[in-house]
Amino acid sequence: MKEENSAVYTDIDKLKTEIKELIINTLKIKKVKPEDVNNSAPLLAPNNPMGLDSVDAIDIIVTVQKHFNVRIDDQNMARNVLESVDTLAEFIARQKNQ
Repeated sequence: MKEENSAVYTDIDKLKTEIKELIINTLKIKKVKPEDVNNSAPLLAPNNPMGLDSVDAIDIIVTVQKHFNVRIDDQNMARNVLESVDTLAEFIARQKNQ
């Protein structure tokens, strides 16, 4: 079973799409599709199409931890991990492939 899970995280593009879908579904964002979100754009910037704020960041952290079975241990780590879809995907891939 563990081999299947780690195989999922070797395709970083699929992981990024999964992350965007997870955020969109968790926050019930209706007008945005995963392909509308630039992977390198700051997640919490005002010009992000998802329109995320600090309250949304907490929901994302909780959901990501549960969905991917990873730990985001402190506020500084969370800030770095939630910088963009790219940084979030890299963090999850590193945690799952250890």
